[in-house]
Amino acid sequence: MNHSDMHHTHHLQHTMAPPTSTTHDHVGGNDGGHGGHMGMVMTFYFGYNNVELLFTGWLINSPGEMVGACIGVFLLAVLYEGLKIGREALLRRSQVNVRYNSMSLPGTDGTMLMETHKTVGQRMLSPSHFLQTGLHIVQVVVSYFLMLVFMTYNGYLCIAVALGAGMGYFLFSWRKAVVVDITEHCH
Repeated sequence: MNHSDMHHTHHLQHTMAPPTSTTHDHVGGNDGGHGGHMGMVMTFYFGYNNVELLFTGWLINSPGEMVGACIGVFLLAVLYEGLKIGREALLRRSQVNVRYNSMSLPGTDGTMLMETHKTVGQRMLSPSHFLQTGLHIVQVVVSYFLMLVFMTYNGYLCIAVALGAGMGYFLFSWRKAVVVDITEHCH
């Protein structure tokens, strides 16, 4: 292979997704026994040809398809951040059995201080706990999808994940409750 061919091959490796194979020949072969799958390049690249996204058949092969995939991934990352904050809000609303425990503690100057702790519980077989469980499953699945998208090493898709997570945080986290210590009097 001459220098020009090597440069062209190197350029193609960085503009196209790592090659994939749909064959599942698990018997020997000339691929070193890896079942027909070619080696996967584990470096970031910017390209839109032959980018397989999450499922067999979801193949990106044009700039328009890449833009659409990036928008979808961006929205998925926003959804993930919204799920996290939404689950916290639902949990705060569904908490039951609020109990306050107070105890006296001697202060350093001989005075008595009151320390109060808030204990909150939730019932396991309540509808809100079943809803939380279902939302947790959705959150875990979405988080793994985002991880797998990032593991394509496609720069465009990785940027879409990061920007979507940032936008989701921006949109939803400002509503996050601030924890205030009721024993703290200097606000």
